[in-house]
Amino acid sequence: MFRMERKQKIEWDKAQKIVISEDLVAAAKHQLRLLAEVDKNRCLYDGPILDRAIYRYKNCWLPLVAKYTKSNVTEGPLVAPLDCEWIWHCHRLNPVRYKADCEEFYGKILGNQDVVSSVQGVSKKQTEEIWKQMYPNEPYELDMSTQFADNVAKIVSGTPETTKYDLHSAVKRQSSFFYQVSRPHMKDDLFLEGALARYKGFLHLIRRNMERGIRRFCVPTYDIDLIWHSHQLQPVSYSKDLVTLLGKVLEHDDKDSDRTKGKKLDTGYCDTTKQWEETFGFKYWRAGAMYRGNAPSPLTINLSQLGTVSRKVAPSNDYDDMIKLPEKMFVEVKVEIVAVKNLPSGHKESLFVTCSKKQSDPLFNAKRKLSISSETGRQKVALFQCEPTGELVFELLSYLPSKSELLGTVSISLQDFMNSISELWIEKWFQLVPNSGVVCSKPIDLRIALSFTSPIPAPYVLQLAPPERFRQAKGWTYVVDEAGNEVIKIQMRDLTYAEETKTCLARKEVIGITPSGETCVLAEFSGAGWSLMNSNWLFQLQNKFSETEDIYELTGSRKVIIFPGRKLEFELNNCENQKVEHNFMTAVEFSTENPHGKAVALLNLTSGSLKVNEKWLLLPGILLAFILSSDGSLREKGFGGTVNGVGELAEDHNKKGNYDDEKMVKSSGCYSSCGGHGGCSSCGNCGGGGCVGDYDHEKMVKSSGCFGSCGGHGGCSSCSSCGGGCGAEAEECVGNYDHEKMVNSSGCYGPCGGYGGCSSCSNCGGGGCRAEATNEAVAA
Repeated sequence: MFRMERKQKIEWDKAQKIVISEDLVAAAKHQLRLLAEVDKNRCLYDGPILDRAIYRYKNCWLPLVAKYTKSNVTEGPLVAPLDCEWIWHCHRLNPVRYKADCEEFYGKILGNQDVVSSVQGVSKKQTEEIWKQMYPNEPYELDMSTQFADNVAKIVSGTPETTKYDLHSAVKRQSSFFYQVSRPHMKDDLFLEGALARYKGFLHLIRRNMERGIRRFCVPTYDIDLIWHSHQLQPVSYSKDLVTLLGKVLEHDDKDSDRTKGKKLDTGYCDTTKQWEETFGFKYWRAGAMYRGNAPSPLTINLSQLGTVSRKVAPSNDYDDMIKLPEKMFVEVKVEIVAVKNLPSGHKESLFVTCSKKQSDPLFNAKRKLSISSETGRQKVALFQCEPTGELVFELLSYLPSKSELLGTVSISLQDFMNSISELWIEKWFQLVPNSGVVCSKPIDLRIALSFTSPIPAPYVLQLAPPERFRQAKGWTYVVDEAGNEVIKIQMRDLTYAEETKTCLARKEVIGITPSGETCVLAEFSGAGWSLMNSNWLFQLQNKFSETEDIYELTGSRKVIIFPGRKLEFELNNCENQKVEHNFMTAVEFSTENPHGKAVALLNLTSGSLKVNEKWLLLPGILLAFILSSDGSLREKGFGGTVNGVGELAEDHNKKGNYDDEKMVKSSGCYSSCGGHGGCSSCGNCGGGGCVGDYDHEKMVKSSGCFGSCGGHGGCSSCSSCGGGCGAEAEECVGNYDHEKMVNSSGCYGPCGGYGGCSSCSNCGGGGCRAEATNEAVAA
C-alpha cells in the first residue's frame, strides 16, 4: 500500500512539472468576464446578429489582425469588437482547425499577443481608426438591435477567403458552457489554482496514454475544462506547449454532448475517472466542478417593456440599519467514505458512517448516512452545503440485530481548508477515537475523501411567523431568522378616518417595530400601489407584462419584477412539483449587468418563508412577502395568506426523525434539470456515484428517496451517475430533513456530484480531447 501511494505521488509530481507558458489562472478569469459579457447579448448565440458577427469576424477582423500584427505598426494593442471576439473565441476552441486555417490563409497562427479584450476597458480609439480605414462603411461596434445588413457583402468584397469551418455550430456548442462555469467560486484564485494543477494532471494522463499506445477518450470535469479552454485561447502558446509535451497540437473535440449511460461521453468519463484514481491515488470528482444540468428556462417577459432600469432614487439612511443580520458564507462539500481498516472481530459487516456538524449550522442540520465504497463495491459520493466553520464529525457504526453500535469517531476542522494555502480537498486515512467498550488491537482507520468549493455569500433565510409563537398581542406578524430570533415585527393597519380633517380615507399602511423598540411606517398604500420606505420604492401590479398572470414591479434604486412560480436559479424541472408552483413568487432584478434577469429572492406565500440573495433587498423583500401574503385577492387564487410556525415550509418538511421514502418519491419527484421524467415513481437515487458496477434502480427507489439533506442527489430511471463516478445511489438522510435546502443547495441534483440527474442524462464533466490514433477526449 505504501509503495503504491509513493508511486502515485511520483506520478502527480511529474504532472505538476508540465510547463505552461501562460498564466492560465488570469486567463480563466478573463475568459469568465468575456463569457458573462456575451451572455448579456444573447442575440450572439443565434439568429441574424450571429450571422453578421460571423461575417464580420471572417472578413473584417481576421484580415485586420493579420495585417497589423504582421506590420507591427500600431503603437498599442488592438481591441476586438465584442461580436468578433466571441466568434474568435469559438474558432480558437478548435485548436487544430484554427491553426490549419491561419496557416492556410495567413501563413502563421494569428495569436493574441498584441490584442486585448473588449471587456478590459482599454481605449478602442486606435483600433476604431484602423477599422474605419479598412472598412469605411462598416461600423466598428455592431449594433445588436439591428438586423443583418444586405450590403455587408459589398462592404467587405475583395477581402481574401477565410475559413470554411462551421462557426454557427461551434457557437451553438459553446453557448451553454458559461452556465456550467458561472458560479462565484469559479472566479476564486484558490479554486482556479487547484483547477490548473488538475489540468496538468489531465494532460499527464493523455501523455501516458500516448506513450503506451492507448486510445482513450479523456473527459474533463468543468474546472479542468475551463483551464483547458483558457490555454487554447492563447493559440501560439498552446501549440508550442502541446507540441513540446505530446509532439502535436491536442485536439479539443466538443461535438459529443449525449450524456446517456453507455454512450461515448459517459464511457469516456468513467474511463478517465478510473485512470485518474489509479494513477494519482485520489478522487477525480471535485466540489463545484461537475455538470449542473441544463440552464434554467429564460423568462418569457418581453424585455423591451421593462423601460428604464430604475428611478434613480437615493435610498434613505433611515432604513439602512433596521434589519440587522450577520453576513454568512457557505461552501459546497462533496464527501466519499472510501475504505475502512483494522476493524475489530465481529464488526466487519453491515457498516455505515454518519456525517454531521459539531456546531449548529442552519444549512446542514442533519446527520447524513454514508455507505463505505470498499464495502459496497461502489463509489458513493454525498453532496451538501454548510457554513465554512466548525467541525465535520464522522461516526463509524455497525448494524446489530436490535441496534447500531458506535465503533469510533473522527472530527475534521473546516477552517483548515479555508486558508490561503489550502488545496480545498483532502483524501487520507483518519484514525478514529474508539468508543468506550469497543476492544481493538489496533486503532480503526477510515479513509475519507473531501472536496470543498471556496466560500461564497449565503442567502438570508427568514420566516414570517404567527404571533402565538411569541405570546404577543394579536395582529402582529413576526419575522424571524433561521435560528428563530426576532428580526422585526410588522402589522398592516387600515386607516379609514382622519380625526383632524373629519374625512374618510381609504388607506393602508405597514408599521414595523424592531427588537430594540424602534417604530416607523414602512409602507403606505395609494391608488398607484404601495410606497415603501419613505417613497424609496414603489411596488405595484403591472398588467402590461401578462394578461394571464399577476406580475408585480418594484422600482426604486433598482428594478425588480416579481413573477409567480419559481424562476431562474430557483426553477425546478419536475412536473409533479408543478402542483405547488403557485405557492411561490420569484423576485428578479433587471439591470445593465443582468439584462436577462437575476433571481434575488424566493417567496413562499403559503408558508411565509423568504430567501433573499442580496442584502439591499432584505427590508423591501420582507415587505413584499408580507403585503403579498396579506393580499385577499391572492388568497382567492390559492395562496394561503397565512403563516405557519418557524421553519415549517409548506413543501419543505423540516421535521425531525426518519422520513417516509415512498411519500418523498411521490411528492418530490425527480429533481432533474433535464426534465426527462414525469412522475417520481421512476425516480431513483442516482446521486454522485462511482465507476464500479451497475446501479440497481429498484434498490435506489427503495433506499432513500431522491434526496439527502441539504442538497442531496437527483436522478432518474435511466440516469447514469458519472461525474462522481458511474452507477451510484444517493445516501440516506438521518435526522432533520429540510427539503428546500436540498432543492436549492445544488441546483440540479443528480449524479456527478449531485447535479443533473435525469432520464438519459449522465453527469460527465465538460468534454475532452482527441489525440490522433492513440488518445481521445471530448469537451463542452
